[in-house]
Amino acid sequence: MRFAKSTYLIAAIYGFLVVTPLYFLFDRIGHDAPPPITHPEFYCGFVGVALLFQVLFLVIASDPIRYRPIMLVTVLEKVIYTGPCILLYLQGRIAKNSLAPSLVDPMFGLLFVIAYVKTNPAVLSAQARGSSSR
Repeated sequence: MRFAKSTYLIAAIYGFLVVTPLYFLFDRIGHDAPPPITHPEFYCGFVGVALLFQVLFLVIASDPIRYRPIMLVTVLEKVIYTGPCILLYLQGRIAKNSLAPSLVDPMFGLLFVIAYVKTNPAVLSAQARGSSSR
């Protein structure tokens, strides 16, 4: 259970550090990667949903066993951004420097899968039996 708690806590901290500044980089992004953002409501909606997931990661970290079913949703959250970025890159529609940051998400997704497996009640009870026999 320590693995799941640590994984989700680290993911939340990382996410808050990476996503929060996006609210303040709105004009900079349009300048560095033209054209400027033409639909701020979509941009701000994306940032808001991404921040909301960081809160969800904190909730899961507080009690991984209780919130285990939600872990599957967090795995999907880590794929939903990276998948389209890879496709857009392969189509030549985004630059490599736009693709690179999205490649962190699948690493967290894999860690979330491991956390999900490690918090399986059958695995936990087997571990408990093994440690009590020592």
